[in-house]
Amino acid sequence: MQVKDANKKRREVLVIGGLCLVLQLAMAPHICLGSGCANFALVYTGVVALSLGGRSAVIAGFAAGLMFDLTATTPVGLMALLLTLCGYALGIEERDRFGDGFVASLTSFGLGALAVLLSYHLAMILLGESSNMADILVARTLPSFALTFLCFLPFAYRQVHAAGKPHGIGGASTSHRGSHYDVSNL
Repeated sequence: MQVKDANKKRREVLVIGGLCLVLQLAMAPHICLGSGCANFALVYTGVVALSLGGRSAVIAGFAAGLMFDLTATTPVGLMALLLTLCGYALGIEERDRFGDGFVASLTSFGLGALAVLLSYHLAMILLGESSNMADILVARTLPSFALTFLCFLPFAYRQVHAAGKPHGIGGASTSHRGSHYDVSNL
């Protein structure tokens, strides 16, 4: 008999959210490269969007963005808007995209993270934080992207293994040779 634990994903999302909140408050200000810092709110949004998708990703993106805005010295609502849009874009399929494999999930997150961070820093030009485009691109966006992407790697690795696709680049397992349940040669 197979039992479905409906609250398992909710608990997992709350635990990851709490961990990302603690990391954002305690570690992110100290993990900097140039003028760029890691963004754990973006990491959390990416994990929820790629694992659950749909309405959960949009809500998680808004909540994470709002927490980021309230703990940073930026205008309230900017990161909330960007992470809501990112959660929607990454989670539009409403399925566990970590099941596609490690590289596919990293590619999706990387594109979304780069778009969010570039939009965020370009909006900061309009708000007068900097007037130099090279400073925004080279000293802020690229280091922030690199650090955020590196912080996403352990979460993605864990989610891909939880999805049951730990082997190979595309997620296909190669260790099923000789199995009694092998149906690949039918």
